Amino acid sequence: MSDELVHLQVDAGVATITLDSPDNRNALSAQLRRELGAHLATALADDAVRVLVLAHTGRVFCAGMDLKEARGGSAGEQGVNEFPALLETLWNSPKPVVAQVAGPARAGGVGLVAACDVAVASTAATFAFTEVRIGVVPAVISVPVLPRVSPRAAHELMLTGEVFDAQRAVEIGLVNRAVAPEQLEDEVRRYAQMLALGAPGALAATKALLTTDIGEALRARQAESAVHFASDEGQEGIRAFAEKRPPSWVPA
Repeated sequence: MSDELVHLQVDAGVATITLDSPDNRNALSAQLRRELGAHLATALADDAVRVLVLAHTGRVFCAGMDLKEARGGSAGEQGVNEFPALLETLWNSPKPVVAQVAGPARAGGVGLVAACDVAVASTAATFAFTEVRIGVVPAVISVPVLPRVSPRAAHELMLTGEVFDAQRAVEIGLVNRAVAPEQLEDEVRRYAQMLALGAPGALAATKALLTTDIGEALRARQAESAVHFASDEGQEGIRAFAEKRPPSWVPA
């Protein structure tokens, strides 16, 4: 259990799936992606589970793709190729999914938040689409993000990569509620309890009414993301990030 990067706990019909790789800022490493997918499958197959909660340990919710693993890889070897399946599982889950965001979410981490049905964030949390600043493109995460976020905000935030706070996330539609850090768990519990009042079949059918299938769009964007991760710009951005310096395209 101590070697796991993702944990699953079921209590009173609520399956809490916890990202637990704080030393890596809960980045989407190969192991974390694999374990997250496995725990999602287990929770969805369990008839006793009525609601899923996606939570995390440590200061950061999720920093996005693991850039160490992305260095030097070809487009076919990029971990982002496996990410669409996770987003599709969250988005299409017949059981409601609540994101519990206590700290920063970046890039792919924002994609996880957007793929959940309800997102509750601490006022200590921040968000950013950092892709363009490291020479890649928010192609895959755009699929769940764009239906949530107002078009003007999407243009501004995806093009600039600017960090924004939880209240702005509420205003643009990315997050449902922003609460004080000490209120976060109680607010998530309140949502989970409300969702559990719904009949499972009715909830699944209502989700089908509310959401369109994003699988085809995700697969279309997958190759685009992978190509940019493997590109000269992407690899330069990843190196610059690791070396804590501006990438070569930043004006002197």
